[in-house]
Amino acid sequence: MSESQQQRRKPAITIRQSDYIALTRLAESIADRNPAVSEELLSELDRAKVVDDARLGDGIIRMGSLLRYSTDTGENRTVTLVFPGEADIAEDRVSVLTPIGAALIGLSQGQSIDWTTRDGRVQRLTIEHVESQVEKSAM
Repeated sequence: MSESQQQRRKPAITIRQSDYIALTRLAESIADRNPAVSEELLSELDRAKVVDDARLGDGIIRMGSLLRYSTDTGENRTVTLVFPGEADIAEDRVSVLTPIGAALIGLSQGQSIDWTTRDGRVQRLTIEHVESQVEKSAM
């Protein structure tokens, strides 16, 4: 396998069942309005290992996770992965319906993935740290 093929291979991801159900519904609900984003998210969900919520280990990005990543361009950011209605870039709350948000779901600390920016550039990001947030529904 060539280096470029290895670079493009996506890492294994794990998603908890409740996120899988909610994200599948979300992707299907936007399919008519935004087919490219819907397809990208569904593609990520299709390749995910789905586990019971209680079995999702620490260090795996789920909805509501606070995480830090670095990119091959030298960017270092700390963001929270959220549903579209909670997104606020000024607050570093990234929607799962953005190219980077869809790429982040299910990754583990230490994993890297290539993602395509909105302007078509391919960048590589590496997950440096993951912290799971207490869900609002559990409060």
